[in-house]
Amino acid sequence: MYYNYYNDSVNAIAGTVIWTIIALILAIIGGVLVYFLFIKGNLKLNPGLKKLRDVLDFRVMLIEPMLKILYLIGTIFIILFSFSFITVNFLTFILMLLLGPVLIRLAYEASLILVMIWKNTKIISDNTEKVETPKKPKTPKEEKED
Repeated sequence: MYYNYYNDSVNAIAGTVIWTIIALILAIIGGVLVYFLFIKGNLKLNPGLKKLRDVLDFRVMLIEPMLKILYLIGTIFIILFSFSFITVNFLTFILMLLLGPVLIRLAYEASLILVMIWKNTKIISDNTEKVETPKKPKTPKEEKED
């Protein structure tokens, strides 16, 4: 009985390892194909696929809406959780009710600073044209110094 259980476990692990290797190979092939054909390719796409390409090419960041949702969830949780202290310690309840949302807001703003830096850098990059400055000819004095 013990021997059969051992064989079943080994077979399950072996199947998992084989599927992991197959999944890894398929993921590598799929990732390379999507990158070169979809993201870097010059395909004419409808607006929905253009948005998907922008997301996959990291032109659009998903972290900002996710941070906003996490901020709201965290704030509501702290406010509701603070009510569990109302009968235990009223001072703890008041402190958590007042300071909890403030601390969560500060943490949210600290993480959002990185997103805002990225956004501003992207705007600057998009608005800056790559201009090549023409090289001026060297004067005879500068040629002697070289």
